[in-house]
Amino acid sequence: MSHFTKVETKIKDLVCLKKALTDLGYTFTEGEQGVVVKGYMGQTETAELSIHASSKYDVGVKATASGYEFVSDWWGVETTRGWSEEEFLKKVTRKYSYHKVMQEIQDRGYTLDSEEVKEDQTVQIRVRTWS
Repeated sequence: MSHFTKVETKIKDLVCLKKALTDLGYTFTEGEQGVVVKGYMGQTETAELSIHASSKYDVGVKATASGYEFVSDWWGVETTRGWSEEEFLKKVTRKYSYHKVMQEIQDRGYTLDSEEVKEDQTVQIRVRTWS
């Protein structure tokens, strides 16, 4: 019986996801032929990206028809690293969203004018364009 659980996300941009993971200090490996995601009792899954939670457990990133999903033995990750599934997803999604917005700003020809992180951790961004 597998201990791996899949969690669907709205993440569609692997480049922005990797930037978010790097910002959060998570180490990961990736490979064109896939990488191994470690789980309970040596069980493994194959994914495009393997986020290293501990020496025995990883969080995998797998492509789906609608974007990317996370696959992991969340019990193992939480007991060895202290990351609950919900906390991990919240941190990664928040940082991913930031990088996705910044990418869109650049792609649409805007220039970042100012950026401020509020007390409640929301980010206020002001942009401008030259016409």
